[in-house]
Amino acid sequence: MSGDVRTMLERAVADRVMPGAVALVDRGGAVDRYAVGSWAPGGPPADDTAIVRIQSMTKPITAAATLRLVQAGRLALDDPVQRWLPELADRQVLRGYDADLDDVVPADRPIQVRDLLVCGSGYGMDASGATPYAQALRAAGVEAGPDPVTIDAADWLGRLAGLPLAHQPGRGFRYHHSFAILGILLSRVVGMRLQEHLAADVFGPLGMVDTGFWVPTEQAHRLPPAYRHGDDDGLVETEPAAGGGIWVGEPAIDVAHNELVSTLADVHRFAVMLRDGGRRPDGTPWLSQDSVRAMTSDQVAPEAKTPESFFPGFWAGTGWGYGVCVRTEPPHEGRFGWSGGQGTDFFVDPQTGTIAILLSQVELGRPMWELINAFQEAAS
Repeated sequence: MSGDVRTMLERAVADRVMPGAVALVDRGGAVDRYAVGSWAPGGPPADDTAIVRIQSMTKPITAAATLRLVQAGRLALDDPVQRWLPELADRQVLRGYDADLDDVVPADRPIQVRDLLVCGSGYGMDASGATPYAQALRAAGVEAGPDPVTIDAADWLGRLAGLPLAHQPGRGFRYHHSFAILGILLSRVVGMRLQEHLAADVFGPLGMVDTGFWVPTEQAHRLPPAYRHGDDDGLVETEPAAGGGIWVGEPAIDVAHNELVSTLADVHRFAVMLRDGGRRPDGTPWLSQDSVRAMTSDQVAPEAKTPESFFPGFWAGTGWGYGVCVRTEPPHEGRFGWSGGQGTDFFVDPQTGTIAILLSQVELGRPMWELINAFQEAAS
């Protein structure tokens, strides 16, 4: 099976789906690692010390950090978020999916912490991209996309708060924005920058030594370039190696609503914690088994799984826990994990004990989705 993984990844490099990647398959503690191609065409071989943009793979980490605060009694899942985020009090809600922005009714209850974990706040992506709501997200500069944030967290939240909710709190699903809100909420609950809190309560205890909201300046050489597929199927560089901007060195703005950079080893440590029922590398409890069970179980009501709530076909045999998708039907029922918009992916299969991680730096599109699907099958 390990040969299948390597062959598949090398073929993707030869076919110019990506210039290179690193990957890992852990079958109950027997770990195979892979490094194929290079991080830049014609560059040195890819290596697994690279610090890469994991984008939406940040969501399960944010979810775990939230559940840690719930365990500590500093948050409850049914707490109204307006206690810390007054910008989100007294919400108005669109009457329908494609309603005009002024066609609203009052929210029937406040947004709760639980709503953020299940993308149920009422804020989030519109799968069509064509409704008045989608256009308003775009006009306000808060549309989700592959680019790093350039707006301070408080400004971003203020702009979002100027828009109505797409659905009543807890009675729908809209991807992405709830987790950006959750990052800001956590920073306000703990009264410090989110980077500092995560370093103390998540990254340190789990040994995730290279994970954060930015790459330290002295480690900038470890940040690969980022790419997308161009119109001619070639690769177009979107961010240079050793980046700069928001990813290298401490940003000038609050980035609690942004996403993380990490390494193969650090993502593996996080995934092992989930596989092992919330235990740290030394075997001591970190996240309760009940929290892990809730995080990795489908938490979205059937009536919220509407065609417009996410990309076509997503809900076929799939649910959403707290920051991860969950397979709800065979052949991989119970498997959970998530992907990142810059071509990253991980899953954990509790039935077999398998963990699989793929880290590239090519924006998700059809070629990369096909590669991720092939990787998941080869790693199963």
